[in-house]
Amino acid sequence: MDYQSHPQPLNQLATKHQQLPKVLIIRPPTVFKSVETEFSQKFHLLKAWESPLPLDQFLAAHAHDVRAMLNSGVTPVNPDVLRHLPSLRCIVTSSAGIDRIDLPECRRRGIVVANAGAVFSEDVADTAVALLIDVLRRVVAADRYVRGGNWLVKGDYPLGSKLGGKRVGIVGLGSIGMEVAKRLEAFGCTISYHSRKAKPSVSFPFYSNVCELATNCDILILCCALNDQTHHMINKEVLLALGKEGVIVNIARGAVIDEKELVRFLVQGDIAGAGLDVFENEPEVPRELFPLDNVVLSPHRAVFTEESIRDAVDLMLANLEAFFSNKPLLSPVENE
Repeated sequence: MDYQSHPQPLNQLATKHQQLPKVLIIRPPTVFKSVETEFSQKFHLLKAWESPLPLDQFLAAHAHDVRAMLNSGVTPVNPDVLRHLPSLRCIVTSSAGIDRIDLPECRRRGIVVANAGAVFSEDVADTAVALLIDVLRRVVAADRYVRGGNWLVKGDYPLGSKLGGKRVGIVGLGSIGMEVAKRLEAFGCTISYHSRKAKPSVSFPFYSNVCELATNCDILILCCALNDQTHHMINKEVLLALGKEGVIVNIARGAVIDEKELVRFLVQGDIAGAGLDVFENEPEVPRELFPLDNVVLSPHRAVFTEESIRDAVDLMLANLEAFFSNKPLLSPVENE
């Protein structure tokens, strides 16, 4: 028997894999491990996080091989990274948010960017409404009350507040903001919004100033991207405008709010409550919020359902395949 003939198929497979289009991954997206095989069957994955080399050396070693990058939503892609990758022409990110990618630098280098598009919009909107209802009706706090034996000892739990009829201001009326508006209209809420510019296709009142929006609302729901213009947009002035009966929900990015001011307002009772899925220094969360029954906390999970992750994986694969086939990306980011 010719024992030398057996390794050949393995060598052929290895060669075939080496010939697949190369895709750089600096850090794997969430749940990547469970779907890695789907990517490795189509692409030769260059996994920086598994390499013993420092990142700059790993990037330099593949500088002229890498035309595409698969990016997690939390991995910075800045000029320091991009200067090591002169052949890079496409970044596909697993996140809808693109605040960690330097878009002007990508544009300067001729790099196209694709994000998760609208695949997370419905699930994030569901979470925003869930957080809001929880804050108003104190669902989680009432659950703790029952489990702690307080119903028997202290009697009925205090009254909550009705959602229907509330004036809701949405900050950022993109795909997520529109889904939030659609859901809250069904609850009988009155919707108004603040965005970079008014949207002629919608009839909701538009406020060019977020302070004016807060003044005319009972509830603010943050759905905007994080950028230089929106960083700490929700500051002391906005919180004062929202007032003692106001509620804020954040499913955008933590740094859209001046978190120290928010904590102070909540602890002092200067706003009525908050539902927070995101925080300024994740996974660190201000401990002052933990004892507050009018605050509902979630560990940045608004986008994560089995269905949305499946859709996001399919979209990432399709975007990479489109790029390597010289076809238009399915969810390109407008690089203004």
